[in-house]
Amino acid sequence: MERDLITQAQTWLAEDPDPETRAELSQLIEARDLTELAGRFAGTLQFGTAGLRGELGAGPMRMNRSVVIRAAAGLAAYLKKQGHSGGTVVIGYDARYKSADFARDTAAVMVGAGLKAALLPKPLPTPVLAFAIRHLGAVAGIEVTASHNPPRDNGYKVYLGDGSQIVPPADAEIAAEIAAIASLNDVPRPDAGWETLGEDAVVGAYLERTDAVLTAGSARDARVVYTPMHGVGRDVLTAAFERAGFPAPTVVAAQADPDPDFPTVAFPNPEEPGAMDLSFATARDAVARGESVDIIIANDPDADRCAVAVPAPETVEGWRMLRGDEVGALLAEHLVHKAARGTFATTIVSSSLLSRIAAAAAGVPYEETLTGFKWLSRVDGMRYAYEEALGYCVDPDGVRDKDGITAALLVAELTAELKESGRTLSDLLDDLAIEHGLHATDQLSVRVEDLSLIGAAMRQLREAPPAVLAGLHVVSAEDLSKGSEALPPTDGLRYQLAGDEAGSVSGARVIVRPSGTEPKLKCYLEVVVPVASAVALDDARARAASVLAAIKADLAGAAGI
Repeated sequence: MERDLITQAQTWLAEDPDPETRAELSQLIEARDLTELAGRFAGTLQFGTAGLRGELGAGPMRMNRSVVIRAAAGLAAYLKKQGHSGGTVVIGYDARYKSADFARDTAAVMVGAGLKAALLPKPLPTPVLAFAIRHLGAVAGIEVTASHNPPRDNGYKVYLGDGSQIVPPADAEIAAEIAAIASLNDVPRPDAGWETLGEDAVVGAYLERTDAVLTAGSARDARVVYTPMHGVGRDVLTAAFERAGFPAPTVVAAQADPDPDFPTVAFPNPEEPGAMDLSFATARDAVARGESVDIIIANDPDADRCAVAVPAPETVEGWRMLRGDEVGALLAEHLVHKAARGTFATTIVSSSLLSRIAAAAAGVPYEETLTGFKWLSRVDGMRYAYEEALGYCVDPDGVRDKDGITAALLVAELTAELKESGRTLSDLLDDLAIEHGLHATDQLSVRVEDLSLIGAAMRQLREAPPAVLAGLHVVSAEDLSKGSEALPPTDGLRYQLAGDEAGSVSGARVIVRPSGTEPKLKCYLEVVVPVASAVALDDARARAASVLAAIKADLAGAAGI
């Protein structure tokens, strides 16, 4: 076994084109570090509906140039079999370690396979790449990014020619083409032949398109503190705000420049504890200087997500992060007010409030999909879509994916319109709660080192599903792995809970699923509490928080986590 492992590593080493990972792997072989080698050669990084994502390093279970070249070659073979020989593949990348290298390798592989390759001019937001695919009429697009994963990770997100991410069976068909590549020596990789696009061709065209999300003559006086969270969103977002006529955002200085180490945050994700602390501090400092700040906006590192915080004087920080579901509802209400027509869509793990907003608006159909924009982007007639993980699609004709730049513009427009009448985003949330009931959401998210723990928790819940959570009876327990007429099969569980006898809770819902991009078990909770009037809001929020906390505790016990 030891000899086989060393031989496998040496074979990989002989083909590795990257001096850094060659040196890394050579050291492991020389040290005969069998534990580390076994982890890197336990299989291959699997290509799926999220493309590839994993830790940087040498070996087939890590993200590296060898793995990317194989993935690009497999994608090229798939595209040619689909009749796209000679078509253009657009390639974008963020500012993470190795992203530019992976992008150039991909361009070389595409040209070597007889396709055309168009490389974005510099590290840019993922939405710019998604826009460029449709704008340029490309047959596919690749964005090299690990989004909001830790600094040690990178990833490879694949889009097809309609500008949407891959879904089954395309993922399995591409994976089969990757597996068929016997040796990197069989993959032609010329040193030139691809096009590097000019900024006007993509960034300029994208910025022109951002105007489409705003109403001509709408209010624009929203004062914003903004953080790109060490990612690539700053230049595009600030240019979009300037073009639209908003005041220049105050950018969080310590997080303004792209930095693959993400030095000021434990995880570069606005949802993670502590990630927004510098934004809150920047807003407090601005107010102390006598400046006005209406909202805080954050993008994740590749700027496809948008987080929003609102003033909360009652808190220590002075600000409160809105949940993705709250921003999703606010944007939906804003679009309804703007007479948007077409299907409003969200995922099964997002709040059911969107369905109530759509039902109350004449001519606005509603649809639910599995988790992820790879599914949402395929909704027929889609006008607006969001997922609770801070992803919003507000201009599907331009970017048929989540877009943190255009979502930020729309949030700023709504903020400015409310401000003109002396109101805030929080006031509008109160209105929605009174009209539709308070839809309170929360998450139980467990990060693991040992992935088998996630499988064990799912197995335990399937074998012994809870009958009662937080004193509320579970009226249905659905195993989503079996699929249905409305949804394809997925690894997940959905529980519907009845309301309480007193009528203080009208219902609740729990969905449990493994994360598709991180080593996490994620449980999505929603409680709906009737609200009779504005004076009852505080009691409703307290009741909802109490029930959500109890569901969390009971669910953790039932899952053994």
